[in-house]
Amino acid sequence: MPDVSRRRFLTGSSALAGAAVIGVNGAAFGALAPPAFDLVIRGGEVIDPSQGLRGIRDVGIRFGQIAAVEPSIDPSQAKLAIDAKGKLVTSGLVDMHTHIYPYGSAIGIPPDELVPFSATTTYVSAGDAGANNFAGFKREIVAHSRSRVFAFVNISSIGLAGFPVGETLNIDYADVEAAARTIAENPDLVLGSKVRETLSLVGANGIEPLKRAVQAVERSGTKGRVMCHIGDAPGDLSALVDTLRPGDILTHPYSALGNNTVQNGKVLPALLEAKKRGVLIDVGHGAGSFNYDIAEQAIQQGLTFDTISSDIHVVAGNTPSRPYLPWVLSKFLALGIPLEQVIAAATIKPASIINRVPKLGTLQVGAPGDVSILELVEGPVELLDTANKPRTGKAYLQAVQTVRGGVPFGRPYNLPFSVN
Repeated sequence: MPDVSRRRFLTGSSALAGAAVIGVNGAAFGALAPPAFDLVIRGGEVIDPSQGLRGIRDVGIRFGQIAAVEPSIDPSQAKLAIDAKGKLVTSGLVDMHTHIYPYGSAIGIPPDELVPFSATTTYVSAGDAGANNFAGFKREIVAHSRSRVFAFVNISSIGLAGFPVGETLNIDYADVEAAARTIAENPDLVLGSKVRETLSLVGANGIEPLKRAVQAVERSGTKGRVMCHIGDAPGDLSALVDTLRPGDILTHPYSALGNNTVQNGKVLPALLEAKKRGVLIDVGHGAGSFNYDIAEQAIQQGLTFDTISSDIHVVAGNTPSRPYLPWVLSKFLALGIPLEQVIAAATIKPASIINRVPKLGTLQVGAPGDVSILELVEGPVELLDTANKPRTGKAYLQAVQTVRGGVPFGRPYNLPFSVN
């Protein structure tokens, strides 16, 4: 069994990234004809589900965009280069469900701090901020992060600022007008509204917070989505699910906490009907929302996922299940899901749902120069779900290096060092 100790998990990506550097082409400093590419990622196994592409390729980036994906690019045409031989190269991973507002709640982690472990270039904040503190999130996190960031506005005006106290125990916090205004005023950043439907968080308010989240999105006039968290959901789960519209997102479907999607071994019919009418299914692993048995039964019965997300936050990141995105993807490999399908669920599929940046989630020419370099480590590996139940996989994915907008995190450094 490979060594996947905590020390290796926390330090391995940095060591690998350093070893992968080729360096700087001297022609970049004063040559009459500058190299054609600012960065070339050389010799990796490129996987791009958006194009049905899997094979050894060089990836050239120019002015922050993908400029070429070719069997070979002349080394003299690269200002900087990364040797990715023996590694997987994908478009930058997109994590549809994260908590990345560290100064607005107790559980947020700065997105750039996650990069060495997650190889993720795009993070979606799942309701960290509500109307009252969204401006702080936008100014202090979005504006100061190299990572690409989008967000769902919490239907509660305080967002997760009151953690661990439930943000909709007092229904007055679920201010439809304030949420609608925030969604409408930030169309480039905001995807819709987020609501957490767990009994301890909503109390006697049942699914009223969800209804208000739907109202806020509709009132905003943006055609945004609602992301609905279910855990120990209040009341009849079917009634909750029936409230979701096509394009809305149900997150934590494979949880074993309380009012489950799988009951007596069978997926609740309302969930399968919701899937048929276009409700999207997001994994949302988190600290307590992923159970192998539930996931296996649900997937076999047709409750398949659209996106695989980490639901990373301070509490989750400190658990033995380690829900950093490549590690979460590895758990689906252990469930027998093909690698290309797993990668698609963390690249092109969430990017298509976000639908804000042309060609995001792809390595097509003209796409953002966001690239994740991963290592597929072969050999038996023990992967825990959130109940600390092990599943032995045949391989796992590990972050090696991350490129955002054509600029690597770490070496090789750009001169001048400028990032979007």
